[in-house]
Amino acid sequence: MTRSTTAGHLPADPQRRHWLRAGLTSAAAVALAPAAGSAAPPAPAAVTAAGRTTDLLRLDLNESSYGPSPRVGPALQRALAEAPRYVSAAQLQALQGQIATLEGVAPEQVIVGEVLEALGQHLALSQGAGGFIYSVPGYGALVDAARPFGGRAVEVPLNAQLENDLPALLAAVAPDTRALFVVNPHNPSGTLSPGAEFDRFVSAAQARTLVIVDEAYLDYREDAATLSAVRLLRQGQNVVVFRTLGKIHALAGLQVGYALVPVALAEALRQRGVGGAHAQNQLSLAAASAALADPAHVAQVRRSVAAERQHTGSRS
Repeated sequence: MTRSTTAGHLPADPQRRHWLRAGLTSAAAVALAPAAGSAAPPAPAAVTAAGRTTDLLRLDLNESSYGPSPRVGPALQRALAEAPRYVSAAQLQALQGQIATLEGVAPEQVIVGEVLEALGQHLALSQGAGGFIYSVPGYGALVDAARPFGGRAVEVPLNAQLENDLPALLAAVAPDTRALFVVNPHNPSGTLSPGAEFDRFVSAAQARTLVIVDEAYLDYREDAATLSAVRLLRQGQNVVVFRTLGKIHALAGLQVGYALVPVALAEALRQRGVGGAHAQNQLSLAAASAALADPAHVAQVRRSVAAERQHTGSRS
């Protein structure tokens, strides 16, 4: 799955220029609170086809230029020995257990993989034609995946502050709504819905439909644990939380992430084949486990990106 801020859901060109002038080119950067006193290491230079280095960085896909944890390389090297073998159930269960411990949920609630599209397809196939609510402009992978199977996109514009319009999203829920999909921090605007207000919104919406919260960029916040909707899932609410390791963990090329899911939905997804051992590969699992075991690297990247945001903002 490619998570792009430029594919299919950005505003028309005049609005896009306005967004660029406003400095909203990177969802991850805008969501940050600058870290005082932190120093950013130099970002790696790009290499041209002729072998020359430049100072240009590719920003359109919100990839991390700082690279993965130094633990990832050795883990990948070790995993190469297992490349001839399919991933076993025991290997998958080990990663699920690691994630469950980090997130404070049961292992059976962890679905490994970049599963947004599969989740959209499952909801449309299992529940029939219906609405999938999301903010526009926005990241529409789940909605787009549901469309061929009867999913109907219900688009709710961002508010004047380029935030998820929580009252309007809630008002859009109808009897045939299959899911409400919200990205927080939002992509591509980078705005963050405040904690208490967002909690009230999710709690009200989940009583009427499944709420799926994509938190791809929340790791860039130092207070991510207090903002994550996983707290509501732990309370038994009808909430799915999605995370990708393609952003701050810098594993975009390995296509790995996970969803935290209510038990009944997790079982239904597994029965459909989503997140099973056969859907994984040795390298992605090894890299994910190593990256998740190195919170110090994540913290350093977070500080570095915050410092860069402060630096570039001071020059704008």
